[in-house]
Formats: sequence, structure tokens, C-alpha cells
Amino acid sequence: MPELPASVRLALWVTASWHGGPGTSEALARAFPDLDHVAGDLARLDVWRDLGEQALFVALPRPGDLSRMPRGSAAATAHAADAGECVFVAGLGGVLVPTLSEFGPDGDVGVRADWTAYEADPVPRHRMEMLDLREIERDLMRRLREHTASFEQVGGHPWGDDARAEAAADLDTALWGIPAATSGRALRIMALAANLSRLAHRTAGLTSLGSSGLDAGTAASRGLLLRNLAADADSALADATNVAVMSIAGWRPA
Repeated sequence: MPELPASVRLALWVTASWHGGPGTSEALARAFPDLDHVAGDLARLDVWRDLGEQALFVALPRPGDLSRMPRGSAAATAHAADAGECVFVAGLGGVLVPTLSEFGPDGDVGVRADWTAYEADPVPRHRMEMLDLREIERDLMRRLREHTASFEQVGGHPWGDDARAEAAADLDTALWGIPAATSGRALRIMALAANLSRLAHRTAGLTSLGSSGLDAGTAASRGLLLRNLAADADSALADATNVAVMSIAGWRPA
């Protein structure tokens, strides 16, 4: 699957495309070099551009927390919550949600993204412009300290070497597909948040969590903490990405 959520990369590359970057087709190719097929309602991107949209934003919703995506139909919110991601435009209103899936026979499996468009309410520009990188980073670090203290309170034996190595394998960011215009300050927070999110999602499902005498109750408590950590990291990733999007769009300094 992508190094970054598909919607994060789409938001950055399409916004760059709308401001003197590569055309839509090339922007899609650069956003998804690791996907084998990208299809769906992507013509909506050119429609939004032609109607004056200047920035494509991202949300990483989840069941129970749709606060960062625009209000839309039940179908749109359910799809986005299930996918865990979407992109949207603030002025006209509208959402694109990806469905990531595998295809092909055993031994030759590819990954595809199919995008579905939904109508949605506009989002006031000031709601996006109120995002501040210093506050995003400060809040993420505060939450990380709280999660660390909670893990220490839960206790239990640490993961074994194999489990830690398996989790760490997800932390290589060398293949990220992002435009050069991405703010360095925003990218630093995005990198931290994305790594925390991948680590939390990855370790929540490791079978070796139950090794070294870790009891079922402790494992369940750790699983809840990991899901909460992933949720906070995803929120920071979406917010930092949207600051980067606004910088590319010229709404604010880099």
C-alpha cells in the first residue's frame, strides 16, 4: 500500500497542478507511482479547477470522528470512514473517496485505487486557515507524551525483537511521492505523524504481542491505546497536510 495515504498525496499533487505544476494526468502519475491502476471519478478534479477551486484538502476520518471532513450524505461519510481517507474542495463542496484493492492472480497481484465522487457542503475558508503548524506539533507531542505514560501504566513485557523489527520495516520514507513545493516545516510534522500512525496500526495487529507472558487483558488495553495513538497521529497528518496544501496554493507563507 502507499507510503502515505493516497488522499494525502493526491491533495498535494493536485494542488500543485492547479498552481503551475504538471497537468492532471502527470500529477496523478507522480502521486501514485506505486499503484498499478488508478480510476474512477477523477474527471471531477478538472471540473473543480475550472470552476475556480484553488486547493484540494484531505481528511482522514474514522467511525465516530468525521470532524475533519465536510458534511455530506450518509453514503459519503460511511465510505470515507471505512476507507479512512478522502479529499475535498472547500469552496464548491465535494468529496472524492478512494477504494484500495488488490487484483490479479497469485504471484502477480497489483494494487488499484478507485475514486468515487460525492456532493458535500462547502467548508468556510477561515476554518482551514485557522490551522497552525506550531499548534499541530505541540498538540501531537503532548498527546504522544500522554500515550507514553498510559503505556507505562498498562505495563506488560515489551515486544520481542522480531515484532519491533517487523514494525520498524514500515518506517522508510524514501519512496514518498510528494511535490517539491511541499513546505519543509509541514513535511517534518507529516513525517512524524505518518510514522506514528503506521507504527500504531502495524503493531496493533502483530501476532507476537501475546508473547513474553503478555496476558489478554494487557494486550487488549495496549490495543486500545494503539488505536488512540493512530487516531491522534492521523489527525495531525491531515492538519499538517492541509497547511502544506494552503502553502502550495499561495494562501499562506511556507
